[in-house]
Amino acid sequence: MATFFRRLAKAAPIASGGQTKFYSRIRFGALAAISGGISSYFLFSSPNLVYLDQLDEDAKPKIALNPDKWIEFKLQDKLQATHNSQLFRFSFDPNLKLGLDVASCILTRAPDGQDAEGKTKYVIRPYTPISDTDAKGYFDLLIKVYPHGKMSQHLASLKPGDVVEVKGPIEKLRYSPNMKKHIGMIAGGTGITPMLQLIDAILKNPDDNTQVSLLYANVSPDDILLKKKLDVLAASHPNLKIFYTVDNPTKDWVGGSGYISKDMVVKGLPSPSQDTLVLVCGPPGMMEHVSGGKAKDWSQGELRGVLKELGYTEDMVYKF
Repeated sequence: MATFFRRLAKAAPIASGGQTKFYSRIRFGALAAISGGISSYFLFSSPNLVYLDQLDEDAKPKIALNPDKWIEFKLQDKLQATHNSQLFRFSFDPNLKLGLDVASCILTRAPDGQDAEGKTKYVIRPYTPISDTDAKGYFDLLIKVYPHGKMSQHLASLKPGDVVEVKGPIEKLRYSPNMKKHIGMIAGGTGITPMLQLIDAILKNPDDNTQVSLLYANVSPDDILLKKKLDVLAASHPNLKIFYTVDNPTKDWVGGSGYISKDMVVKGLPSPSQDTLVLVCGPPGMMEHVSGGKAKDWSQGELRGVLKELGYTEDMVYKF
């Protein structure tokens, strides 16, 4: 199997329907009939009303997710993305879309022993798929596998054909094209995943003129997730600018070094404005430094850190 980054180097900048060229070298592999009795309503309604009801039914999106029910999705394939992260592709009915909005995530769960009453306990974690939200029949997760991460270790142990339980979507930021003139993004590690979901949505829409600037922080150059794809997107779309910074640069590293600084934000992101929105996602330490973390109830919480010091206000910042 070709390496992950070789695929990324040959990636098409934007997914367009179906399965993208980005994954074209991965070996990845009915509509349910609607039935029921005829009620007296249909017997005594006009033919036009029956026809309109059918149109409404056909217009409903055919989606695989259920926000109120755990659904099993089958692992189709997985591959190593970096030394400590893996890419997973899960499959479902090829006639269906997953049902994600931009920007939203899913919940995954796995068994985690039993409680005192002998009932199954579960570990539950949210993840943001990186596949095109319009793709049918599959979704992709990019996950960092932590030594003591219960869910990431569970996913890493799965083999093709195994299933994972998923619920969703869970809406995060409700995005609409051109809602802001300029969107800034600060991501750390796997915090790139919601940013990529939004970047893909903006760049594949010819009517969306939003400017996007991304500051992406990692421990080392080898830890940068999806760098090949991000570089292809930036090279082919003038409205996307990306700046990388790492804690431990190599001798040949040409990006930034160290944590996200005020200088990086001033030079790389849009200035505070009502036409500006800055998105932040990353590990707790980075969040606290840049914007402050979320509140205990998972609301946005107070804005602190670098962004507060530079004059951004709470309505200009969104924390994933």
